Amino acid sequence: MSFELEALKSAIEAHGRVTRVVIAGLSGSSPREVGAAMLVWGDAASGGQSGTIGGGALEYAAAQAARGQEGARRLTRHALGPELGQCCGGSVILLSEVYDVAALAAFKGEVIARPVTGDGPLPLSVRRLLDRARAQGERPEPQLIDGWMIEPVSRPDRQLWIWGAGHVGRALVSVLSPLPNLAITWIDTRAERFPQDIPEGVTPLPTSQPADLVRYAPRDAEHLVLTYSHALDFELCHQLLSHGFGFAGLIGSATKWARFRSRLAALGHGPDVIARITCPIGEPGLGKHPQQIAIGVATQLLHRAATAATETRERA
Repeated sequence: MSFELEALKSAIEAHGRVTRVVIAGLSGSSPREVGAAMLVWGDAASGGQSGTIGGGALEYAAAQAARGQEGARRLTRHALGPELGQCCGGSVILLSEVYDVAALAAFKGEVIARPVTGDGPLPLSVRRLLDRARAQGERPEPQLIDGWMIEPVSRPDRQLWIWGAGHVGRALVSVLSPLPNLAITWIDTRAERFPQDIPEGVTPLPTSQPADLVRYAPRDAEHLVLTYSHALDFELCHQLLSHGFGFAGLIGSATKWARFRSRLAALGHGPDVIARITCPIGEPGLGKHPQQIAIGVATQLLHRAATAATETRERA
């Protein structure tokens, strides 16, 4: 998890004073992990919130307390079973901080470190942690250490390009855009093919020649090809194979993919290279409704990320 600074800025611009509640520590079982956060604004009658620290009684109580908070920050411990009647059985430490435009001005750099139990000098333990992270080029995990809360600023580490703004493309954006650390580039042939409201973190790119944009995609980007045109789908596959990618998925039947493989081979792509494209995408057994397809594709992408993270940890 990481500090979603842009989301906080947007909430402040829209609502003024905003309280951010983050899980700063935990022991035993908890509905969310350290670093999970929510934003709360307004009063009980007309206020709102975004994000989640796990829902249920804990989140309800934390949101109510945040709306009545008077100080700039508050650190509280909650026993989930005895205090809130939850079955998790663990306990969590919640950090609630009130933010406005002026408070955000103090945040600079890739890691947000601030005192939460006083205003003393930077502890040696925190200094060492930050120095080690900078020296090794790594982002520290969210943590509460010696009265200071440490959180890396959220930065997208996965680039997803979605080709096509039809029913399936819209369903995919709806399902995938809330995921953290994911930047979505959304391409189609005309601006009017996109919905009026584009989710935060999604960049729409209307262009009459979508395949010409492949050259601008990062080499490790992930791609989902699902346009209204089989001819355009094929051209995108050809360009992606020539350009390189981290993952490429094509929507279509076995018959469509067999024809594409034959035509791509005729253009000089070897069988091992062509096999890097995944078709069909998602979980076909879930059904063909756009939301069913989107859920299956999202599951596939999440499995890829989880597998990559496990392999990285095993190599470390």
